Amino acid sequence: MDHPAKTKKMNAALHVATLLTAVAAAAMLVACGKNDAAGAHAGGGMPPASVGVITTALQPVAVQTELPGRVEALRTAQVRARVNGVILKRLFTEGSEVKAGQPLFQIDPAPYQAQLDSAVASLARAEANLAQAQSLADRNKPLVEAKAISQQEYLVSVATAKQGLADVSAAKAAVTTAKLSLDYARVTAPISGRIGRALVTEGALVSAAEATQLALVQQTSSVYVNFTRSANEVQSLRQGLAQGRLQAVKQAAVRVLTDDGKEIAGKLLFTDLTVDPTSGQVTLRAEVPNAGEALLPGQYVRVRIEQAALPAAILLPQQAVTRGSNGDTVLVVGADNKPQPRPIKIAQAAGNQWVVLDGLKPGEKVIVDGFQKMMVPGAPVNPVPYSASAASAPAAAAAPASAASR
Repeated sequence: MDHPAKTKKMNAALHVATLLTAVAAAAMLVACGKNDAAGAHAGGGMPPASVGVITTALQPVAVQTELPGRVEALRTAQVRARVNGVILKRLFTEGSEVKAGQPLFQIDPAPYQAQLDSAVASLARAEANLAQAQSLADRNKPLVEAKAISQQEYLVSVATAKQGLADVSAAKAAVTTAKLSLDYARVTAPISGRIGRALVTEGALVSAAEATQLALVQQTSSVYVNFTRSANEVQSLRQGLAQGRLQAVKQAAVRVLTDDGKEIAGKLLFTDLTVDPTSGQVTLRAEVPNAGEALLPGQYVRVRIEQAALPAAILLPQQAVTRGSNGDTVLVVGADNKPQPRPIKIAQAAGNQWVVLDGLKPGEKVIVDGFQKMMVPGAPVNPVPYSASAASAPAAAAAPASAASR
């Protein structure tokens, strides 16, 4: 009879203990929540994002333009036949360097040697006739003075001597012509340079009338680079120089960019005065040294030309500028360290930088790196100087701040 009463008392005691434990746990949770809220309030939230910035400054900037160009040999000579005949022999190695006057081809000289021999014989005959006629005229001179012969006979002898002198001159000219033809049978290089492939072979009949081309010699130790520029750009450049907006340079700098990334410096020779009516372009020519034949005639290249300089402009890394259909903008850090968008006007590229003409003032801080850390638009940032290692600098600067907040 006592056992049921004891059981009820034990169950009641256990229930009371469970309630007390639950109340204590709830009190602990409430206390922890209050402590966490107080700690969060005291910590002030996440620190501002660190961004890399540069301080703008005015500086002289070269005005550069990149244009397509084409390489042309400094001197080009077409080797052509100047007499008729059959090619007997090629006297050079294709693709080699040749000197001016070096024999290249031998045309059959036999007919021209015969012409020279005939001309020499005609000259000897003319000289003999001249000597006889001159001797007769000299002998008749005292006779006509003594009236031993008629005046008419003397004049005939004098005329015959003069005719003989003319025949000698004509014979000498014929000998010279025959010698030239014989010399032309041995074709020589008109200039020094590199010769290409032979355009005729042994046994080919060449013609002076058709001026058969035999080979091509080109000088490539230095080369010309021809490129074109818009006539409007040329006029704008001249107006900028005249109005003082641009500064003239002593010698326009030209750099040729090859496909393998090399730059070859040259000099601008001239800017043509005539505009191509079909394209509206003006032709410019530069001379570039070509050591090692890095540039080949006919090759297309890129030309970077510097003809003037801006006296004062601001340079920005290209990654700092956002380009869009509505214009170009940058983020400028204000007095309260809040980034603000700013529209700017860009003139051109200078290497991996943009030349800014308008929209910025000297001394302003422009964000270059760390855009991905700016989670909340318009939130304050922590500006740090931008450098080549700017990508890692903000992270290193933010680590101590995070540790301090804890």
